[in-house]
Amino acid sequence: MSPSSNTSTTGGERHVAMRLDDAWLRFQTRLAIRRGRVETVIPYTGYGTTSWVRVLARVVLSDPRDTGRGSEAGPLKPLQEGMRGWRNFTSAPVAHAVVHVTIGDTVHDVEADRGGVVDARIPVTLASGWHTISLQSGESKTVEAPVRIVADGTEFGVVSDIDDTVMVTALPRPFLAAWNTFVLDEHARTPTPGMAVLYERIVRTLPSAPVLYLSTGAWNVAPTLSRFLSRNLYPAGPKLLTDWGPTRDRWFRSGQDHKRTSLERLAEEFPTMKWLLVGDDGQHDEAIYSEFAQRHPQNVRAIAIRQLSTGEAVLAGGRSKTGVRPMPGIPWIYAPDGAGMSARLVELGIIEEDARTADVPEQAQVPEETEGT
Repeated sequence: MSPSSNTSTTGGERHVAMRLDDAWLRFQTRLAIRRGRVETVIPYTGYGTTSWVRVLARVVLSDPRDTGRGSEAGPLKPLQEGMRGWRNFTSAPVAHAVVHVTIGDTVHDVEADRGGVVDARIPVTLASGWHTISLQSGESKTVEAPVRIVADGTEFGVVSDIDDTVMVTALPRPFLAAWNTFVLDEHARTPTPGMAVLYERIVRTLPSAPVLYLSTGAWNVAPTLSRFLSRNLYPAGPKLLTDWGPTRDRWFRSGQDHKRTSLERLAEEFPTMKWLLVGDDGQHDEAIYSEFAQRHPQNVRAIAIRQLSTGEAVLAGGRSKTGVRPMPGIPWIYAPDGAGMSARLVELGIIEEDARTADVPEQAQVPEETEGT
């Protein structure tokens, strides 16, 4: 989600914002119950190491026809498929739902937040690679979620922005959040030329390298983004998104803060990992990545920035005006597409000149995130 406002509020305004949000959630819940909605877990791709896993999911009240329950259960119709972003936004979250997470033969109970979002780190012992875990809450159906376990000793990974980096949005930034929430369909976006090939070359050169997609988008569009990435042959990977709505000090959550805190968390979780940070020059990525490199130079291998076209820059609200503070040993790459970035990464020795195929799972080869709304 692209925040509509980053202006801090006063104590009274904070109180009003949270009260309004609570009232909206109560209204959603009452309406969903009257309409016979059922508790549903929407699983997202998780990640972790051989000693822990980060479980990501969302619990909502959804139409039983969309979950395979009830006498009218069945697949969504084409029109409904296209309305999924809107349906997810209006679905009532189940605040503080208890979710049973089954990993191997062990069940762990975790709690969702007030927006129904599950974000829990669970101690486990798992081999590196892709695994499937199960999630269930209340009387919901049991669903499966893929998790990527990063091998011990892995020293390189990719963190990629989504909007205007792997997909061309062609929308004014003030309208982007509304489009993502109400309209977004994976067919309505265009992949950035050469970026899928670039990422595939990376994971074929370094099969152990995880690819994470960091975005200001809201969790309710995660399944649609997964379908877009799969359809356009991007490597499988977790999406690190945010929640919609007010906080105690803002009317809307800050997308920039979300990116900063997510990068800080990755630095803490993978202290020996060097990341290739990929973004675009439309507003904030350069500044955020530069700040992270200043704080954690040992965790940055290179920074790659996609240069927007003149038209894209206008829609994005202009190009970043924040000066980049270079760090010794951390190269910056600028190119308008994946082919240009690929050539520079070859020069830096990050990818091979002719990366051969390897046994790397594609997005479509791991269990897909599903929608329950």
